[in-house]
Parts: sequence; structure tokens; C-alpha cells
Amino acid sequence: MAKKGKKRGALYLIPTTLGDNEPLEVLPLSVKKTIERITYFIVENEKSARRFIKKVHPRKSQSSLVLMPLNKFTDAAQIPSFLDPCFEGHDVGVVSEAGSPAIADPGADVVMLAHEKGITVVPLVGPSSLLLALMGSGLNGQQFAFHGYLPIDRSDRKKKLKELEKESREKDQTQLFIETPYRNNSLIHDLFSTLSKQTHLCIAADLTLPTEIISTKKINEWRDNVPDLHKRPCMFLIKA
Repeated sequence: MAKKGKKRGALYLIPTTLGDNEPLEVLPLSVKKTIERITYFIVENEKSARRFIKKVHPRKSQSSLVLMPLNKFTDAAQIPSFLDPCFEGHDVGVVSEAGSPAIADPGADVVMLAHEKGITVVPLVGPSSLLLALMGSGLNGQQFAFHGYLPIDRSDRKKKLKELEKESREKDQTQLFIETPYRNNSLIHDLFSTLSKQTHLCIAADLTLPTEIISTKKINEWRDNVPDLHKRPCMFLIKA
């Protein structure tokens, strides 16, 4: 623990790119400056985090980095120790696989812990696939909900889609969800066979990349003009 009166470090939530593009094409200079001075990082994946840090700051010593993994395999009992450097006056950064930490990615648990321990939390500006897709969709940005992944079982997935469509209609609410990239085309088939012809569907694929697609049409307008989405990161939005 820090000595009495010693200034605590802060917890920085550091956004990453959404794909293989140059970081400073989509990230502000403040992200680069933060990475330059931080040694301790809480990361979703060590290998990709090192690659990202090196791309942002090539001259930063990789051997000096202290990376603490936070993912589905992390023992919850370990998480409090990730903030120990803050009590010694060191800033700690949180880096997820793509986009902004704690938004459809790991990080929320350690952020809550920081609040409980009186550690300042600093979210940095950067790309979030949810917000970029919603911004570009033309759908209701005042009322919306993100549902993560839909059920894998096809009958359960169709049932969930009908529920989301009903909720969208009743609440005037945009519904956002994602799918594992190799199942995108299967999800598209279920959207077409389940939703009303007049329901709006936005497909936002490869956000911030040269191959980016953001397009909103009614279901009956999509049927003859659907791009191949196989293995492409996508956000799906519907509005009844």
C-alpha cells in the first residue's frame, strides 16, 4: 500500500483500433501520449496488446511492460491486485482487443473496483463499434439497447429476434447486437425469414477500415442486395 499522503495513480481506459489500420488514423494523440508513459497494463490478450503498444509507440521497451491478463480465464481473486500499482503512484492502463474497454469488452469489473478503492478513472476517446454503428445508422439514437450475441440455436435465435422487434416497436427503440463473424451470413438469413418486411435493418461492417460498410434499409429492400459478410466484424441494428 502507498505511504500516507502519496498520490495515487489513475486507471486509464485506452481504446484500440477496430482492425488492422494505423492507430493514429482513428486514435487521438492523447492515447499515444498515455501509452508512452504507462508501464502497467491490464489487457484482454497479451500478444495483441504488445503488438498494439508497439504500433503506437515503436521505441517503447517491451521488456519493461507489466501486462496483467483480464479475460474469461482470469481468476476473480486476482483482479484487486491489478490496481496495486496505483497505490504506489503508478498509472495503469486497460486495453481490450478492439475498440473501447468495458463497452462490449472486458474491463467493467476492474473499473468498478477502482471506484470502490477511490482510484480516479480516466476514459480516453477512441472508436466504439456500437456508437459508430448507431451514429451512422439513421435509427433512433435517443432510445437504444445493446444485446451482445444472440442465441446460437436457430429456433432460439428467431424467437429472440421476434422479441427484440416487438420491444423496438413498443418502445420506439433501436436494438443492437453482434454475431461471431463466421456466422454472419446465417444470421442474415434468419433476419430475413423472421422480421417484418417494413423493419429497418442497419448492417455496419469493417468499421473505420477501408472496406467499411454502413447501410440501412427495410428488410424487403435488403433481400436482393446483401454483401458477403463472412468473417467480417459486424454490428447489426434493427428498428421496427
